[in-house]
Amino acid sequence: QVQLVESGGGSVQAGGSLRLSCAASGYSASDNLMGWFRQVPGKEREGVASFYGLSTTYYADSVKGRFTISRDNAKNTLTLQMNNLKPEDTAMYFCAAGRSPYCSITRCLSPPLFIYWGQGTQVTVSS
Repeated sequence: QVQLVESGGGSVQAGGSLRLSCAASGYSASDNLMGWFRQVPGKEREGVASFYGLSTTYYADSVKGRFTISRDNAKNTLTLQMNNLKPEDTAMYFCAAGRSPYCSITRCLSPPLFIYWGQGTQVTVSS
């Protein structure tokens, strides 16, 4: 059973930075996909960034150039570095894991593809 625990959320002013971390346990080699999602009340959960296989990354257009996803297999952690944050980035951020035989930006930023989910960490960006 995969368990995911997020940390690093908080409050920051627009233009600031935050670094989210996701500690994974019970992860197997067949679970080749990890990602970050976010959700605000009343809206659907949306994909932010995903990490597939050894090094392939995907980003939502809204965060491209500002966010960076990385994975440390030795430490079983997934990180999301968020720079130049905007008020519209305010949301609950979730770490997720799954497996897929192939990826595309549409497929691997889609919540239904992910099997395991963390509890989430809140990010609030004030203007």
